[in-house]
Amino acid sequence: MNKRESYLRRKKRIRQKISGSAKRPRLSVYTSNNHVIAQLIDDTKGNTIAYATDINIKNTKGTKTQIAALVGTQIAALAKTKKIDEVVFDRGGRLYHGRVKALAEAAREVGLKF
Repeated sequence: MNKRESYLRRKKRIRQKISGSAKRPRLSVYTSNNHVIAQLIDDTKGNTIAYATDINIKNTKGTKTQIAALVGTQIAALAKTKKIDEVVFDRGGRLYHGRVKALAEAAREVGLKF
């Protein structure tokens, strides 16, 4: 089994266990080599409630981890405007380390609970 297959197995295993609702949506995190994307998803309806990415943040200076933390604060602020306090965290098969961890901790500091 190669690295990609291991990642897909982890992702599938995580998604079997968690699901988002309108009251407690799923905070899905995707990291590519260059960008970080976070979404709040209502799985019962299949709708994306809020969306944040580092592409939308102007003047992004710093490391990828620092930029991921900015995306975390942005998605938490969007959740607060939609009156969402609690979410289910979906790390998407990635390890809770580095950019994923920075995004999650930044969202928690703003007041998002998961």
